[in-house]
Amino acid sequence: MMGAAIEVQNLKTVFGSKIVHESLNLTINTGEIYGLLGPSGCGKTTLLREMVMLERYHSGNINILGYDLSAIGSEEAQKLRREWGVLFQAGALFSSLTLRENIALPLVEYTDLSATMIEEIVRFKINLVGLKRSDANLYPSQISGGMKKKAALARALAMDPKLLFLDEPTSGLDPISARDFDALILELRSLLGLTIVMVSHDLQSIYDTLDRVAIIDHKKIAYEGTLDNIKSVDSKFIKTFFGKYNE
Repeated sequence: MMGAAIEVQNLKTVFGSKIVHESLNLTINTGEIYGLLGPSGCGKTTLLREMVMLERYHSGNINILGYDLSAIGSEEAQKLRREWGVLFQAGALFSSLTLRENIALPLVEYTDLSATMIEEIVRFKINLVGLKRSDANLYPSQISGGMKKKAALARALAMDPKLLFLDEPTSGLDPISARDFDALILELRSLLGLTIVMVSHDLQSIYDTLDRVAIIDHKKIAYEGTLDNIKSVDSKFIKTFFGKYNE
């Protein structure tokens, strides 16, 4: 491991009169697959959105790849956004664009690469996530849920990011497609040296892919560490959620 890729310190998140996070602290190491877990409504996706600058936090600090998000300028923010890819829960592909156009979009918007070079990169990324070359011409409405996730993943990887954020990547997939996606995530991590942050409810996926986890419960981190020690934690959520693995 090469130190921390992301550090969250004393984070407080407030929506109106509701406190979502209070004094939340965690560290995500470079090169690991790190899970954000916790009961529904605990603010897992909110934290992910704060990390990718789609949501503002009230106080505290998030530091990503050496950038302090509470003091970041717009130019630096733009630079930092190129260092990560995000896979949203439903894929968030543009329905009016083909898969090729969806994947090419960040390259068209943020680089000065030639059309030929962009086409090469798109072809490589499509292959990388296990889609066929002919899939590139299809529209999101013409493909399965599993293929949508893979296409959205290819788009998230278009700019060769260091960080990958995944929000419930296996939700809505059948068990075989879900395990296939887990295997792909592990393969990409070792192939590309990615640091991956994942929100998940999928127990099998959690055990198959994650190096460490943070459990968010009652606005704070109830546990941070590997899954080996999780059963020793006195938390109702952990006892219930991990029950079948703790016998």
